[in-house]
Amino acid sequence: MENYQNKISWWSKIYRGLSAVFPFVLLSAVAVIILANLSVTPATPASLAKLPVPPLPPTLNSFAEINLEAKAVIIFDALENKIIYSLNGEEQLPLASLAKIMTAVIAREILPDYATVTIDRDSVKKEGDNGLRVGEKWRARDLLDFTLLVSSNDGAASLMAAASLVFAGAGQNTEGAVTDVVARKNDFVGKMNERARSLGLVQTYFLNETGLDFQSNLSGSYGSARDMAALLVYAVNKYPDLFEATRQPVFKLSSLDGKSREAKNTNEAVAKIPGLIASKTGFTDLAGGNLAVLMDVGLGHQIAIVVLGSSEQGRFSDAEQLASTTIKFLND
Repeated sequence: MENYQNKISWWSKIYRGLSAVFPFVLLSAVAVIILANLSVTPATPASLAKLPVPPLPPTLNSFAEINLEAKAVIIFDALENKIIYSLNGEEQLPLASLAKIMTAVIAREILPDYATVTIDRDSVKKEGDNGLRVGEKWRARDLLDFTLLVSSNDGAASLMAAASLVFAGAGQNTEGAVTDVVARKNDFVGKMNERARSLGLVQTYFLNETGLDFQSNLSGSYGSARDMAALLVYAVNKYPDLFEATRQPVFKLSSLDGKSREAKNTNEAVAKIPGLIASKTGFTDLAGGNLAVLMDVGLGHQIAIVVLGSSEQGRFSDAEQLASTTIKFLND
């Protein structure tokens, strides 16, 4: 009887053991069968390399296909406060005449529109004469338009000289005329750099008001594409009428001496940028071709595009392609 009970106890233990193990054995067997039927092989670097690469997101893909000459590019959505596309957007590069954006901002803050600016002898010695003559008198607002439109070095230097006198507390008579005296030009450039710092333009600094190269290896101004986009947006929104003339291919202006001029825009892409609000060109041997534009893609939606280090003509085709691709991207 005792042996019989022992046998029952022994078989009972075996049964319980098999019952506990059986589900796992069954699952393992099923897994083996499934894997065998599917002919699954372990992933290896070689097999993973054969997998199709997923396409780039539209934001990157559409811009990556553009054949650009520029060293650096930024597309900044001012409404959304975000960067749509960047190519070396933080790289510090020579600015050339994009420096005149800041020159115009500081001059506009200091000089009333009605102030009379007399073209001084030192100013017309600047490289790139645009026809201004010593002793010629201009209304400050008109000279700003002329300077930004044709990228006049003479005009930028004269505006700086006049503004320097005003914030130095000298040179302006009761009629608002600014006389031709030696100006504190370093103070003006200092104000340009102070404003750059206050705006957080960390890659930007100015050595002169024109952006002209000092030497073969030293530019008159440096900055990044991102900095210039931020500066242009700031300038246009602080002074909405400051860049109005730069929207036109040609703009007629007259000095206070009665001399009429038909100023031609240095931006050859002016008619090809939809909704153009503002533009500024720049070109020197060191900088190559630069261009900054601000466009309205609809209902006040501002987009800034900056091209640095392109060629003299390439900057225009670069900007045109970037503008059209941006509009397409936003509409998709």
